[in-house]
Amino acid sequence: MHIHDLIIRGGTVVDGTGAPRFLADIAIGNGRITAIGNDLGDATEVLEATGLIVTPGFVDIHTHYDGQATWDSLLEPSSGHGVTTVVAGNCGVGFAPVRPGKEEWLVQLMEGVEDIPGTALHEGISWGWESFPEYLDLLDSRRYAIDIAAYIGHGPLRAYVMGDRGARNEPATNDDIAGMKKLVTEAIMAGAVGFSSSRTLNHKARDGEPVPGTFAAEDELNGLADGVVDAGGGLFEVAPQGLEFEAEVFLGEVDLLSRIALRTKLAVTFAMLQNERNPDSWRIALAKVDETNAAGANMRPQIAARPFGMMIGWANNNPFTKRPTLISLVSRFSGEQLFAELRKPAVRATILSEADLAADPSIQFDGLASFLQTMLDKVYAMGDPPNYEPSPENTVAELAAARGVSPMEMAYDLLNESNGTAFLMLPFFNYVGGTQDAIYEMLQHPATVSGLSDGGAHCRMICDASIPTYVITHWARDRKSLKLTLEQAVKMQTYDTAEVVGFHDRGTIEVGKRADINVIDIEELELEYPRAVDDLPAGGRRLMQAARGYVATIVNGEVTRRNGIDTGARPGRLVRSTH
Repeated sequence: MHIHDLIIRGGTVVDGTGAPRFLADIAIGNGRITAIGNDLGDATEVLEATGLIVTPGFVDIHTHYDGQATWDSLLEPSSGHGVTTVVAGNCGVGFAPVRPGKEEWLVQLMEGVEDIPGTALHEGISWGWESFPEYLDLLDSRRYAIDIAAYIGHGPLRAYVMGDRGARNEPATNDDIAGMKKLVTEAIMAGAVGFSSSRTLNHKARDGEPVPGTFAAEDELNGLADGVVDAGGGLFEVAPQGLEFEAEVFLGEVDLLSRIALRTKLAVTFAMLQNERNPDSWRIALAKVDETNAAGANMRPQIAARPFGMMIGWANNNPFTKRPTLISLVSRFSGEQLFAELRKPAVRATILSEADLAADPSIQFDGLASFLQTMLDKVYAMGDPPNYEPSPENTVAELAAARGVSPMEMAYDLLNESNGTAFLMLPFFNYVGGTQDAIYEMLQHPATVSGLSDGGAHCRMICDASIPTYVITHWARDRKSLKLTLEQAVKMQTYDTAEVVGFHDRGTIEVGKRADINVIDIEELELEYPRAVDDLPAGGRRLMQAARGYVATIVNGEVTRRNGIDTGARPGRLVRSTH
């Protein structure tokens, strides 16, 4: 009888297709699924999965590991959340192509747009490429815990072809467009899975300039889309204008993308979020998507599966960061020593009584403290375990009123919980009325895909790389009403995300598919509390959030994590497009 490399025995298989779960053994050989059924013979290794859920590995199509992938083989936090394939290069930013001597400019662009410490990027990246194909070759030479693919981004592309004119968002000439189109085709022929651009005004470089491509005219976008078509196809991704609350602008962007999708027949994806000023604009956008897709196009709005915002703590951004006493304490203490000082009644009274120092406009986010002070009626206590759907009475302002203290006093005391490691949550999007019901409607729509985790980015503000775990725990298990089935929750981040990027070799548990698999204890699956760690190059800080309940994660047939612990296996590779 044939001896397999690995058999997963006795598990309940949720195969990624949306079909009902079933009991079966899964045999694996040479990185592929070789058999599904019972009595499959012997194996070099048997992984007992009785009482456990077996799913395909999750495919996260919206990350920013472009720099991290050049120094880190684990690609955390994503690899700790059942993710077996990530796509980098989103939002029009990245590190290729690059003119020699312009590396610093790309670092400050990424630092500004995605809040990745520039010192970490400087320390961590070992440059050695100019073209996008050369960058892919560098990634191809490395080994990872999970697979990685990449888009070519509008920002570096525009600056490479147009120089300072491109960086300043000046209009592109016909020659400029032809030059960019040629490089897009070259990149996708070399393995890029598509093209990405950002048009949202929230995306700015560290020098304050909007990311190149923000104001690109329709003829420029059409030329770039044609570059994708000429290479055989790929995903065309945009972070649209109007996400900053302007409904008319956002819907105009959706119309623009609709025209591109109809003309080119490319899969076109764009970020879609609910905002407070125009809470129903996403519904109008989805109606346009339905109309466009009915005409033969393939528009795929990208959805954040939980509130989209920032976390607030002593270890990162908080309302007190411009208070002189806190500044002095942070310069002298860290960790438990700092938190012990902050718990002293005299220190509390002093910090609460102080006025903020003036913000330095040249320093990114230096004015964030004063902004947070005005938002305490929208800032929530997260609790432990973290609750991403808290009720309105859990805002800092409401808790303060109930206790009879000021909102700033309440914020201070909440941050001191859990020995100073507590976090508060400020949702900017997807939480109108203190509910995630709109997210449920978005996720249920047949054209949408789950994304926007931003893995590797906004290191000091969020840890949304844990969204794949959240989709399973919150949407398929814990939510009391308007919830997904487990089969839906798995499909939307396996088959659906793999299909939209053109990964046809993964995303389902079927004979012949890649053996990228999770074995999950669904009852024990939990998000752990976020924590701040200083483990980026040059001691850069990031927020990390682990999960428990993943019994095993398998990539290309090899177990890369057991009970949440890295095994040291590095079967992950660069995934090149097959367009």
